[in-house]
Amino acid sequence: MTVLREKFQEELSSLIEECIILGKECHNRLSLAVEILVSDDVEPARQLVKDDAEINQMETNINAHAINLITTQAPVASDLRTIISCIKVADNLERIGDNISNIAEVRKRIKITNERTLLRFKTMERLASLMLEDVYTAFKKSNLELIDEIILRDQDIDAVFVQITTSDIFEESDAFLTGQIQLTAKYLERIGDHIKSIAEHIYYIETGNTYEKNN
Repeated sequence: MTVLREKFQEELSSLIEECIILGKECHNRLSLAVEILVSDDVEPARQLVKDDAEINQMETNINAHAINLITTQAPVASDLRTIISCIKVADNLERIGDNISNIAEVRKRIKITNERTLLRFKTMERLASLMLEDVYTAFKKSNLELIDEIILRDQDIDAVFVQITTSDIFEESDAFLTGQIQLTAKYLERIGDHIKSIAEHIYYIETGNTYEKNN
């Protein structure tokens, strides 16, 4: 391997690591977002919304790094596939950040007190957090079996979403509160969808093929 090729591979590894760091930042904020739903203090929600700008900047930096690699290194097809997929991974992570911010916006508007609903929100958050943790592992270790598991587990989040939107909301007589519960559940469900999409992009990096169920 030439010196230039070694340097390029180092840059490519650095780009992947930037995506993982962004994912971990989203992971930390996801847990916080669900915790502040029950907080008496609305200030953490305001801060979480404000801090979304940091997630946006991290995505911008990843995109700039990726574009620089494309324009200066003339990557071969497999490397170009990795670079483009990193851009798409970062986009999905930024959207996860947006949904986390949206959950915080709900807390700014209202405090949800229904214990069963809050428990289901926590269940959705925990499922999504575990998916994110496994995405890091799959990305680092090129684990295709783990990618299959991650994608399938999105169905578990969808199932809890259905429970909330078909049963919990009917316990509330307040129409505004019902709407906020629906929104929060939808934001968490979308986070699961974005993690699933990230797993599919990792699959594409490793195989060069679009993910299809029962591959």
